[in-house]
Amino acid sequence: MKKGEKHAEPVISMQNIEKEFSGVKALDGITFDVYAGEIHCLVGENGAGKSTLMKILSGAYRPSAGQVSFAGGPTYDYLTPALSRKLGINIVYQENDLVPSMNVVENIFVGSEKANSFGLVQYDEMKKYTCDLIADMGLKLDPEAKAENLSVSDQQFVKILKALSSNPQVLIMDEPTSMFNAEDSQKVLDLTRNIASKNIAVIFISHFLKEVVEIADRITVIRDGKVISTLDNRGHDTPYEIITKDMVGRSVEMFYQKEKNEIGDIFLEVKNLKLTKDSPTINFYVRKGEVLGFAGMVGSGRSEIMRAVFGADSRYSGEIYIDKKRVFNRNPAESIDNSIAFITEDRQKYGLFLQQSVLENTTLVGLKKVIKGKFVNIKKHPPLIQNIITSLNIKVPSVWTEAIYLSGGNQQKVVLGKWLFAGQDIYIFDEPTRGIDVNAKTEFYKQMSKLTREGKSIIMISSDMPELISMSDRVMVVRDGAIDCELVGDQINEQTIINRALGVRKNDKE
Repeated sequence: MKKGEKHAEPVISMQNIEKEFSGVKALDGITFDVYAGEIHCLVGENGAGKSTLMKILSGAYRPSAGQVSFAGGPTYDYLTPALSRKLGINIVYQENDLVPSMNVVENIFVGSEKANSFGLVQYDEMKKYTCDLIADMGLKLDPEAKAENLSVSDQQFVKILKALSSNPQVLIMDEPTSMFNAEDSQKVLDLTRNIASKNIAVIFISHFLKEVVEIADRITVIRDGKVISTLDNRGHDTPYEIITKDMVGRSVEMFYQKEKNEIGDIFLEVKNLKLTKDSPTINFYVRKGEVLGFAGMVGSGRSEIMRAVFGADSRYSGEIYIDKKRVFNRNPAESIDNSIAFITEDRQKYGLFLQQSVLENTTLVGLKKVIKGKFVNIKKHPPLIQNIITSLNIKVPSVWTEAIYLSGGNQQKVVLGKWLFAGQDIYIFDEPTRGIDVNAKTEFYKQMSKLTREGKSIIMISSDMPELISMSDRVMVVRDGAIDCELVGDQINEQTIINRALGVRKNDKE
């Protein structure tokens, strides 16, 4: 497609797509299309709905409503993964899905090997195809090098070649440069242009606005599950300010406001923390009665920092002080003993024992503080958690109901209840209200305000901007594994947070 031209109709058109998870609307009437030979960038805050929309297109999710139509072809209410591939859609995920012990040729053809009439694999034919594809894309790769011996950028190129080997009409690239330096990122952008020049439609998802403006023919901004704008960028000169305003553009007055309370002395302090030998040095503190927000895009390193502080992940170096006393937090058990709670982002995987009851989950950490002795008859202790169930408004038929049967919001409340029962002094909330409804969010905010009034210290990692702004006393913005800045007072606003998280500075395009 030449610049300024379009085919008569898009290769793919998604119309009025909706998607709900446990009553929470993740996509709300999205219409989105892409043309052959076009690079269409999709941008938005964390949780805006970008990945959900692409999972519907790739067949991983079934929409609650809406249709997907194809140029000169049929219209579908939903796609399956097999049908999506058959229709010429392929996706390059952020995660590395290569087999380390296999070479480039084997990784490209794993699961779709070329074979003769006797069922014997035609390796030479696969190698020739791979070499031709490498040359056609202008890359320099050894087809017989094992994936584990390739650089991160070359591994990404192999993932892209693997997706191209099925001759797609549409290629979805999800954060393809998120782990790269500037030089390697430019290689990916050059490769993306080359792919589009083959008349392949490219949907490019990225948090890096500089590369979005550099590469996109059109830019669609999604916010809160809705398309806010689709911008013509064929001149590659769309101001960042326009994009970021469309990405945020909300008033926080409608959200719960943290109640005012007295903030005391520094209670938790982290000094010279390094996750690895070569990673940036991290320093921060949180005071009694304070909510310290941590902002940043997906992959920025927010959760990794907190997991290292909690001892869930290893760290290279650094010192941790609680109430001026050095602690080591070599593992979660030590951190719990040092009165730290961790309300995890993935409640089902890390926060709950799904096959155990609400009572067992809620008392799991703190029961030893209440009951002394080696033997505990859990059946005698439902009254212990009644106040927590009431205060959190946990809707559950019985304390003996298994956690797996609760809604997402009630599961998250049980995770919080577990730590409230344990009576910790420091609470780390990692995306505390993701995937739960407004009422459940309000219950969380009330409990967080109550904790700060009691002098507890809270660290809150959140991608929800109104949540960060309305609940945080200070906000640390994390970018590329480092703390980019600390925001206080009027500095805590969506525009500033987004710009700092994306690395947009005043001397960039206005």
